[in-house]
Amino acid sequence: MTLLKENRLQLVENTVKSPNSSATRLLLKGQQTKVAIVDAALGLAAQIGLEGLSIGAVAEVMKMSKSGVFAHFGSREELQISVIREYHQRFEKDVFFPVMHLPRGLPRLKALFDNWMKRTTIEIDSGCLYISGAAEFDDRPGPVQDALASSIKTWLQAVHRCVMQAKEQGHLKSDIDAKQMSFEIHGLILALHFEARLLKTDKTSTRAQVGFDHILQRYGQH
Repeated sequence: MTLLKENRLQLVENTVKSPNSSATRLLLKGQQTKVAIVDAALGLAAQIGLEGLSIGAVAEVMKMSKSGVFAHFGSREELQISVIREYHQRFEKDVFFPVMHLPRGLPRLKALFDNWMKRTTIEIDSGCLYISGAAEFDDRPGPVQDALASSIKTWLQAVHRCVMQAKEQGHLKSDIDAKQMSFEIHGLILALHFEARLLKTDKTSTRAQVGFDHILQRYGQH
């Protein structure tokens, strides 16, 4: 569930508990505003990157005062971290959750890669927050780097689990190196983004799919 959805559910719960309370109305308004700020900040980060994200920039987009935005987060870092968390939750919703109803093994792994590739293709114009954020914060230790790295690691662990499940189901060779296979799959996505976004290479999605098929042929049971 995304941050926005969690906040909306909380708004409903609070309203049901005491819909006529002035304190509740103020709380609801504050929560609604914070949800809107995170949404706007995520859109802004897609354009100018996490590093370019600031209280002032978001305040301008929201047509609010800097102090008004600051009151909801307390710091620029907390705003950036909130954006990372929301991006991660939306990423999971688009890529990971839709495959959970599929059988474990290759059906799930194939659908996972397909969803991941589709999202990467959609993000060619706006950019992937994971990839752009890594370029901005890979050499800048701190809470923002920690939040970004944690989100990416969580996702890559999910990919690795899918590979392991395919191995356990007998869809892949029993002696494969699951970490190596996961690494190669991740590499295809990075190549897809780099070539499509920066180099404007043709047929990048097709090449990524062919690359994935080759990986399955090498690691799969024959």
